[in-house]
Formats: sequence, C-alpha cells, structure tokens
Amino acid sequence: MEINSTFYRPPGERQVASWVRKGSKLLNFEFSLKMPQLVSHEHMVRGEKEDAVRAAEAFERCCIRPLAEAGQLGSVLIQLSPFFPKNEANLRTLIYVLDSLSFLDYRYAVEFRHSSWLNDERETIDPEAMEILSERRIAQVLIDGPGLHVRRENSAGHAYIRFHGRNYDIWYRGEKKKKEDDYRLNRYDYLYKIEELMPWIPRIREAELNEQMVRIYFNNHARSKAAKNAFQLMDLLCIPHEKKEIQLQNQFTLGCY
Repeated sequence: MEINSTFYRPPGERQVASWVRKGSKLLNFEFSLKMPQLVSHEHMVRGEKEDAVRAAEAFERCCIRPLAEAGQLGSVLIQLSPFFPKNEANLRTLIYVLDSLSFLDYRYAVEFRHSSWLNDERETIDPEAMEILSERRIAQVLIDGPGLHVRRENSAGHAYIRFHGRNYDIWYRGEKKKKEDDYRLNRYDYLYKIEELMPWIPRIREAELNEQMVRIYFNNHARSKAAKNAFQLMDLLCIPHEKKEIQLQNQFTLGCY
C-alpha cells in the first residue's frame, strides 16, 4: 500500500502506531511512504539544503524507522517537484539530501517530474542522474503518465512502478478547462485499457529477473479505477488473488447526498 497523505503532512506518533497495529493483522503487508512535500517541493526547490535534510531526517525517525522495525516498510518515495529541473545547483541539492538519508537501511525511490532529468525519448533517466542513484542503490521510479514515460533501466536492487493515467489534456491544461460533456473528475480519473497495460508485462518480467522486488502502484484512483486496473494487471502477470468484480463508481459529485 502506498500512503500519499504523508506528502501533505507528516504523521504523528499515534498515527504511525495505528498503521503498525493494522498492518500486523495482515499477511505479507507493507506500507510504502511518500516523502513530505516540505522536503521535495519546498526546501529542495528553494535550494534550502540544510532545512530539507532536517525535515527528511525527522521523517525517517518518526515514520520510516517504526514501520521498518515492525517489518512493514516497503519503499520510501521521493517525488521531485516539476519545478526542480536538472542544473548544477539542483544536482548538488539532490546529492546532499540523498546522502543524508539512511539509504543502506531503507529502500528509497526517486520520481523525476521535470523533463530535463530524462533523455530525449523521455524513457530513461539522464546518465548523470542515473549514476547518482546507482551509487546509492536508490531506485528510479518507472512511470506511466501524461508526458512522462520512464520505462527502462533501473538503479537499485528493487523496482518501483507508478501508473498515473493518461489524461494529458487535464494534466497539462488544468482541470477547470474541461469541456462541459467531459465527466472525468480529475487528472487521475483514467481507466487503462488492457492493450495499454500489455506493453508493461515484459518490462515487469525483466525487472523481476534483475531486481529482488518489484512494487507497482496505480495512482489513477478516481472512481475505483486503480483497483480495477490492479486486478487486471495481476491477471496478466498470472498473480493469484481473490476474485473480486470491481464496479466503477458513477458518482460525479456529492450533490445528491
């Protein structure tokens, strides 16, 4: 399970303890966590390296370490800001922050959101950035999303894959500019077709051969679409699971409640 709420606000001690209690009741269950935006979207963007490190280290202490000690930690996702392009200053900031983390003890993954970190085809990470991650055994996040399709290579002993959907128009032009007959709720309101998932099967199989663990998360969460696509991908990968029919929700607003 990928926890997104930690991006907006670091959890308190009681909240983390609650996750540990709930996770202990489930077999082979783990939490992947998103680094707070205070680190990646505020301090790092402004070049405030020391502040970023203090906030990241605090997150490790209060949230990452307790889950790891309980055997329930998956990976820690650092989603960089789309306003954090590749340049010399930001390279130094990235290295400084990564080196402050306990990357030998916990599994970290970095998601690049600005195209300057990618090659011309936007399918692989810039070699300089890849070297930074590889030296620290930190994974680059493989992405299926509007405009960014990082689908090849990896840099660690584990792989992290995220499906964001493909609503390119909403993603880049703003949700308020949708047409009146467009009933998509937001940029994540997208249902992948089977033929869109199929090209990922050999990539996932390759990652399984090269890496110790592959974690896959669907972020197209609107109206139960992530759950439906997750079950479909499990079927394509021949992963056994309890059969469950996912009914997509047709509720567009809360007006009738």
